[in-house]
Amino acid sequence: MTDIKLDTDKIYEILKSRIIHLEYEPGLVLNEVDLAEEFNISRTPIRKVFQLLHSDKLLNIVPRFGAQVTPIDFKQMKYIFEVTRELDPFASRLAVERISEEKVKELEEIMLRFENYDIGKDYQNAINDDEQFHSIILSSCGNPWLQDILTSLHYHTERLWHYCEQYFDSIDLFSHTLGKVLEGIKEKDLDKVEQYAREHIDEFVFKIKKEML
Repeated sequence: MTDIKLDTDKIYEILKSRIIHLEYEPGLVLNEVDLAEEFNISRTPIRKVFQLLHSDKLLNIVPRFGAQVTPIDFKQMKYIFEVTRELDPFASRLAVERISEEKVKELEEIMLRFENYDIGKDYQNAINDDEQFHSIILSSCGNPWLQDILTSLHYHTERLWHYCEQYFDSIDLFSHTLGKVLEGIKEKDLDKVEQYAREHIDEFVFKIKKEML
């Protein structure tokens, strides 16, 4: 239990992170009494957080049963990737003309870290940097509606990255296409950026299908 009372938004971010990073496994039932005790608050704000996570499709609210962490449903993931493979490249294309030099430098720093990662030891760091790369692109695309849509979808794609750790044995899936995206941004080549942003998604989906389906 924490002695510091956190607001609802902070608790939401904590629980969302636990779900995405699989600290709460798919199918786990969350107990609002235990969480209220952990965060030293009443059950009412916990219920509010549950509703927010339900809106993100990260929790299922089952009457008289509780709040269950959403199972990873590959049919639903197929639908998500159908959307992200169109919208992620579009966001990347928009970012080419709008991204700041400071953000480009942050992307370069991420790519340098990828070069030094060992996939066996640094997989989680690679996932985090992959998501940070996408977050920089989204924050630079200049379209808040598009940013909100993709941020919500990325909760689920990032969760799948964590879930599939055992199937990846090379850092290339992270570094190759994202490196090309960065090259395209620096060259202001809209078509190149769009192509490799889509290929990054397609390579991940191909790997998942090959290993799991």
